[in-house]
Order: sequence, then structure tokens, then C-alpha cells
Amino acid sequence: MRPSLIAALAASRSGIAAVEFALTAPVLAAMMIVVADFGMAAYQQMEVRNAAQAGAEYAVIKGWNSAAISGAVTGATGLTGLAANPAPVQSCGCPTGTAITAATCNSTCAAGGTAGTYVTVSAQSSYSTLIAYPGVTSPMTLSATSVVRIK
Repeated sequence: MRPSLIAALAASRSGIAAVEFALTAPVLAAMMIVVADFGMAAYQQMEVRNAAQAGAEYAVIKGWNSAAISGAVTGATGLTGLAANPAPVQSCGCPTGTAITAATCNSTCAAGGTAGTYVTVSAQSSYSTLIAYPGVTSPMTLSATSVVRIK
């Protein structure tokens, strides 16, 4: 090669964009996979939460029936592997701030009023990530609980 040709090739800037794209495209693709994977996990968590709320709504409308409430949970979404786990529970108690203190049904609460009947509905599903991530267990258990007063 002639020295002028080598100097011309070294000074050439054509093709730089293609090289930069070839270097950054795998990184961008990997980031998109991670975002999509955790987005699908977040969506599935929302579906699990909605299923628990659907079971609680069923209890409010139809009353206490453990099997029917569990059916409302599993039928609320198209997720496979969704379960009403642990099973729905009926209890009596008095509201105290953000908690419910156990009490005898229809007794008088310390803050006044009558102890109510509550239903606790839980939903649970499993999500497996597309790829293994450091520090993230796969499959991960997604769960949600909803508590509602029915009487």
C-alpha cells in the first residue's frame, strides 16, 4: 500500500456510526429484555392483587362461602397457577386504626360500636423470569391479601 492510501484510510470517518451501533445494540437489547421481564412480573402482581380484591368483593355481595370466594379469586383473571392460598378466612373483630383486633362477634368494641365480621382473602401465583438475574429468585411467589367487613 502506498503511504497516502494508508493516511487516507486512517483519516476516513465513514462507517463510524455502524461500528458504534454494533457496539451499543447488544447492550440496548439486553436492557429491553430486563425491562420487559420485570414489566411482565409487575403486570402479573397487579393481576394477583385484582384477584384477591375480586374475592373480597364476592364476599361483600354474596356473603361468606369459602369455596365460592376461592372460585371468585381463581376466576377473576386468566393467570394460570393462580390460587386462593391460604384459603379465605372469616373472623370477628374491632377496627383499631389500621388493624383489626380479634373480638367476639357482635360484642361491643373498646372504641365503641359493635365487633364486625371480616373476611380475609388471599391470592398467590408464581412468576418465572425469562433469564436468571443475580439476587433475584426464580420462580418468585407473587401474593396479595384483601380484608373486607361483611357484617
